[in-house]
Amino acid sequence: MDFLKRTLLAASFFYAWQLTPSPLQAAECRLGRYDEQVTVTKVYDGDTVKLTDGRSLRFIAINTPERARKSQPAQPLAEAAKQRVEALLAGNKSLQLRYDMERKDRHGRLLAHPFLSDGRNLTQQLLQAGLGFHITVPPNLSLLECYHQAEQDARLQQRGLWRRAEYRPQPASQLGAKDTGFRRVAGTVSRIGESRSAYWLNLGRGFALRLPKTDIGYFPFPPDSLKSKTLTVRGWVYSTRSELRMNLRHPASIEKIADNESSN
Repeated sequence: MDFLKRTLLAASFFYAWQLTPSPLQAAECRLGRYDEQVTVTKVYDGDTVKLTDGRSLRFIAINTPERARKSQPAQPLAEAAKQRVEALLAGNKSLQLRYDMERKDRHGRLLAHPFLSDGRNLTQQLLQAGLGFHITVPPNLSLLECYHQAEQDARLQQRGLWRRAEYRPQPASQLGAKDTGFRRVAGTVSRIGESRSAYWLNLGRGFALRLPKTDIGYFPFPPDSLKSKTLTVRGWVYSTRSELRMNLRHPASIEKIADNESSN
């Protein structure tokens, strides 16, 4: 078996559990100990809260629909995600936090895994309800598989956003300059380039996936093995003068690898 076939086989094995039920679906996503106890004073949305000491806390491993801001309307289920967090905190507004490898995001917000007073993982509760997408941002990878299974439980049962057409994968070729923010995107890798800091996977003209070389160790296959494959990916789309881009930092952000676009 040549190297390309071996790497693609590894990729297939890695993603074989994407829609496969697992005993972890019923398991609690726990980490054994906590690093800090805090109290919530305000719920901004489904994945961010304000603490009594003034800090903003962003939950690790989840992205929930955006609420209305400025000229942008609220995304479907944004209010439902916020209300679910408020309901879970109704009896006791304290959270137990467990930190991961990075404690702050690029906006200066605190990053942690949040646990309710009864020990339940708040992120897991939202994922199982279909009120958010599991996201994977290295190096904060604790509980990756458990969170993934929580999402798959909601996906298989078509809960929340998984039954909404607005959140289905969008063809990369149909996105325009204003189609930024968190999205699920599908497209065929037409070209693979390389710069000093990253590999670039073009999904046709006008859209590129940026795979930082600092994250290449997380991938069980080389970028070249994805040439001509059709990918379904998730992440934040941002716009440059020449194209739309998405950072691809971990293989868990690839939902599907297929041989051609007919398998979307």
